[in-house]
Amino acid sequence: MATTAKADIVAVVQEQAGISRQQSTDVVEAVFATVSQRLEQGESVKLSGFGVFSVRAKRVRRGRNPRTGEPIEVSARSVLSFKSSVILRKRVATPIS
Repeated sequence: MATTAKADIVAVVQEQAGISRQQSTDVVEAVFATVSQRLEQGESVKLSGFGVFSVRAKRVRRGRNPRTGEPIEVSARSVLSFKSSVILRKRVATPIS
């Protein structure tokens, strides 16, 4: 299973848009920075045909220390959530031939 790095995305943008490597790097960095900023502000980010990134608040809950079995309180926190679009789910679920 291969992993796609940011550099791979930059290379694809460069090739498909016909722009310089520096320009494509700037575009990709700007997109990621915008998504990050919006999520930090608590907004959802919807990318049509791909999915929705959102920040969810988790409440305080009771947990257990796995080493000792002792009950502990897990603090409230924000977590990043991603829900894929139906289009993406169908594309991923398509059998590979």
